[in-house]
Amino acid sequence: MGEKEKWSWRSALIGAATATATAAIILGRPKDPTFHLISIKPKSFKLNLPIVDADLILTVHVTNPNIVPIKYSSSSMSIFYDGSLLGSAQILAGVHPPKSCKLLKLPARLRLSPHASKLLSDVARRELVLDAAVDIGGIAKVLWWDHRFKVHVDSHFIVDPVFLDVLDQENRSSLRLFSG
Repeated sequence: MGEKEKWSWRSALIGAATATATAAIILGRPKDPTFHLISIKPKSFKLNLPIVDADLILTVHVTNPNIVPIKYSSSSMSIFYDGSLLGSAQILAGVHPPKSCKLLKLPARLRLSPHASKLLSDVARRELVLDAAVDIGGIAKVLWWDHRFKVHVDSHFIVDPVFLDVLDQENRSSLRLFSG
């Protein structure tokens, strides 16, 4: 009972390596990025009856909560109104630093004419409900390995169609990593 165990450098190093590996796994696990629509700015309206097109700039706040930078490719976000495709916004390829936020300016083109009667009633109510979906692919570099990923984002927006203010929104994103 009074016997002391001998202290060992080997045991201490194994313990320290195990603790470091456990912390790296917990802190380094991939996290879903967050997206938040900040503003909608009109750029132009093209009236070529019966077709009405609107060009807009969407400002989106994106947060990369991960400890590694990500490089993403160009993509197109589909924008839906009343269950049908209204238009799209273009996302240009880029790099997002680790643990950072970034504002993206997305040029969008919407074709308004097929929805004219419902749009007019929504303008009168000053509440326009839009949905959007996008898949963004890219690479996250961890040490010397490139890990391919795909982020899928579904968004639901309520917008004041007169002043183009974002009244409410819900964004869901999911991240998938690919091996090899």
